Amino acid sequence: MKGTAQLLEQLTSRATNAFGNRLVAVILYGSGASDDYDGDYSDLNILCVLTKVTTTELRDSERVFHWWRELGNPSPLLLSDEEVRTSTDCFPIEFHDMKERRRLLAGTDIIVEIEVDDSFYRAQVEHELRAKLLRLRQKAAGVIHDRELLCRLLVESVSTFIMLLRHALKIAGHPAPIERLYIVDEAERKFSINPHPFLTLLALRNKKIRAKDTDAAVLLEQYIAQISKVIGAVDILEKR
Repeated sequence: MKGTAQLLEQLTSRATNAFGNRLVAVILYGSGASDDYDGDYSDLNILCVLTKVTTTELRDSERVFHWWRELGNPSPLLLSDEEVRTSTDCFPIEFHDMKERRRLLAGTDIIVEIEVDDSFYRAQVEHELRAKLLRLRQKAAGVIHDRELLCRLLVESVSTFIMLLRHALKIAGHPAPIERLYIVDEAERKFSINPHPFLTLLALRNKKIRAKDTDAAVLLEQYIAQISKVIGAVDILEKR
């Protein structure tokens, strides 16, 4: 974590130098701001809030973003403070995550004062589940006969799907814990899923079992079946 802390300090310094008094906040959110962070699989998700975002700010961000991506991180989200206040209805998943798990790296914690508009929350959760499942199928089709690559693909996807399980629980009015094992446990109770594929992938992720001891194709089939079950449950929830 020491290396990560130093990296975040460098990012904050570079952003401050690039934007000056236009910088409202630099915020780390998601698993990187919690005890769930894993350097092998987790992303460092950054929200960078400015007073405005024009082509000038995009030019000023180029070197910072290029350096950050070269280190294997996703590009920061670049929003104006006005966009933060007015876009929670479009991105309820992201803003709920920010409200619950974030670390202020610089500036003012603009997230603390916003209220998330849940008008399209259910629809976004269903959309993300379906889109991620389609993407999983596409990628799996190219590696299904390679056990190591298929296991790697599944392991890389599991934290995202468990995060979406958590949001499915929230919109269903069910307890939605942060810790992954508890999320899977609650999803088993609420949606009657078989937790085995999720627990197996978490064990692979944590190196408690090895890919060579796993039937990856069977695991893929079980995994897709349980994700599809959750999608069906979300689909029939009351639509606003």
